[in-house]
Amino acid sequence: METEFKKRIGFLSFGHYGAGRGSHTNSAADALHQGVDLAVAAEELGIDGAFFRVHHFARQQAAPFPLLAAIAARTRRIELGTGVIDMRYENPLYMAEQAAATDLLSSGRLQLGVSRGSPEPAANGAADFGHFPLEGESYADMARRHTASFRHAISGAGVAEPAPHVSMGGERLLAIEPQSPGLAQRIWWGAGSRATAVWAARQGMNLMSSTLLTEDTGVPFDELQAEQIQLFRDEWAQAGHGFTPRVSVSRSIIPVVDEVDRMYFGLRAQAENKDQVGVIDGLLSRFGKSYLGDPADIARDLAADAAVQAADTLMLTVPNQLGVAYNTKMLATIAAHIAPAIGWEPNTEGPVE
Repeated sequence: METEFKKRIGFLSFGHYGAGRGSHTNSAADALHQGVDLAVAAEELGIDGAFFRVHHFARQQAAPFPLLAAIAARTRRIELGTGVIDMRYENPLYMAEQAAATDLLSSGRLQLGVSRGSPEPAANGAADFGHFPLEGESYADMARRHTASFRHAISGAGVAEPAPHVSMGGERLLAIEPQSPGLAQRIWWGAGSRATAVWAARQGMNLMSSTLLTEDTGVPFDELQAEQIQLFRDEWAQAGHGFTPRVSVSRSIIPVVDEVDRMYFGLRAQAENKDQVGVIDGLLSRFGKSYLGDPADIARDLAADAAVQAADTLMLTVPNQLGVAYNTKMLATIAAHIAPAIGWEPNTEGPVE
């Protein structure tokens, strides 16, 4: 399935840090500084986006906006964003202020992936952050409520009663400041099933789909994900939101071209070259295969991936603990020998308008 969109690729970092064999990110400071440096290097290669996973109570990236603002200050073209922010943990109005400020600093390059999130190390981390479901509401419901409040705030709508001494003229409610026009159309929902993709289309959010779906119908992962994308687009067309949505999928792509690659990933290339089925969060789930090995073989197989063809944006998960030099080399190999097979060309002009 082909799309009318120009294909785009971005890297997706989980921001891991900690001491270990081969780790170049022994501390949080290492991971943060290297995240900025990798985004700068990726932009020089023509990569379209720099995205970061958000996890709490773990040695990973947890507070994305300072990192994204730092990247904005060092780059001009590359999109920057998240994949995804767990909205159970978020204060919607404070997040709206941070997002708008970061988007303004980046001149409108922010692409925010949000969702209900995945299982976290803390037993009840959202409650530890001070967030509790309303009566009769699940934590997933609370995440969607937080998302609705956040999106309402970044749209410029009034959200707070003015104090008695404040003259509002004809306006009744205060809006958050700053506002960044256009940001409301650059919010993505991380959908783990076909049903949530349809829900995201109804809400008017772009679709961000990862390497697992919390359902399994027995068909290969890429076909199941392509079906999810088509259901999203069909629902979007019926909703009539007034703009064209974007769709991303993520893949683990590791070209093996030298002895260093073989040392780290040679054995994994044999074990991870097919879909896997397992249980996550109590749900039978299908995990997509990894693409590891010879660049020519990866290019051929990736071009046949139904979901990669259906999406306009491909997220490349990177082994961030191996350092900036290693990941820059990996992205350069993908850009030169793999990504052209799916119709990608280097980004020399800037983000999607």
